[in-house]
Amino acid sequence: MKTISLKKGKESSLKRKHRWVFSGAIGKFTEQPENGELVSVEDFQGDYIGAGHYHNGSIAVRMLTFNKERIDQTFWNQRFQEAFAVRKGLGLLTKETNCFRLIHAEGDGLPGCVVDIYNDCAVVQSHTDGMANCSKEIKKALENINGLKLNSIYHRNLASKQHEFLKGLKEETEVLENGIKFKVNWVNGQKTGFFIDQRDNRSLVGEFSKGRKVLNTFSYTGGFSVYALANGAKKVTSVDISQPAIDLAAENATINGSDKNHEAICEDAFKFVEKAEGYDMIILDPPAFAKSIKARHRAVQGYKRLNEMALKKIAPNSLLFTFSCSQVVNPQMFESAVLAAAINAGRNVRVLKRLGHAIDHPVNIYHPEGEYLKGLMLHVS
Repeated sequence: MKTISLKKGKESSLKRKHRWVFSGAIGKFTEQPENGELVSVEDFQGDYIGAGHYHNGSIAVRMLTFNKERIDQTFWNQRFQEAFAVRKGLGLLTKETNCFRLIHAEGDGLPGCVVDIYNDCAVVQSHTDGMANCSKEIKKALENINGLKLNSIYHRNLASKQHEFLKGLKEETEVLENGIKFKVNWVNGQKTGFFIDQRDNRSLVGEFSKGRKVLNTFSYTGGFSVYALANGAKKVTSVDISQPAIDLAAENATINGSDKNHEAICEDAFKFVEKAEGYDMIILDPPAFAKSIKARHRAVQGYKRLNEMALKKIAPNSLLFTFSCSQVVNPQMFESAVLAAAINAGRNVRVLKRLGHAIDHPVNIYHPEGEYLKGLMLHVS
């Protein structure tokens, strides 16, 4: 295994179990590693720190371990079984829910790896060459989990954009989330096919939807919409710029027997909000406006503009659920954008609840960068 030596003083974050080694911290290599290669990391004195996957970029190494251990099949089996035990212990596997996140990257000690379970199917998402190179080990680890039976495993390789089935050929399935049915397609859908991270927030929307006229923007496949309909919403409008997503949102409403009060519209969400009238619940759940620090200022302005439009259009005594999944926009920045929007809209706004991702998306306490989804439940007078 090739070794990376750090500059003096650059080992402190790793000694605190942070999972990233930045390129500026590297002092020297024993030999230049390839992208995705497993490397050993040591401090400037030559003392071992840990091992991880190398990448020729600003984040040079993503640490897999801080112990002296072999990264072999036993390592992968233990990590996956432990992650499964955590989810099972949290009560996420029930007759009413058969979809959950099994592996959440750094949160489960496997940077660059995401695995979502949809009934008897697993969708693996590799964000790095290192994780993509370990697809065979990941497949075996999934098959070896005691208590989980999988008929299909699909690998989304985001590093090379080459996706493949590791087991079976199933492209979609129907899942249950809190007793509500959803069709999920991981071949043609976004990310792994469904945004499991919003599970708890969907339940919250459902809790307050009875008798309301609901607008769900950037609705994708209608998760918030179906929860609102299932809990007695008077009328629900789903808006998304993607026609396939809108078609699936309509289908999800139908399979739950609640399509009568549902309207699915393929349109730019910004333009629709600008002309919206009479809604007493609005959900704003846009895709990430910024994926880099360079784009952060523009993203914050985008959140401000979107929330200002919604606050101007929403009916009195209403609820607004607003979200940001941009990791580089922290909760304070997002809340400041919403504050500026409220001032410009001239509305009296109460923060009822601050929101985040579901409990199967854990954040490693040593790696706070893993917290990406933030949201607000607002009452608008």
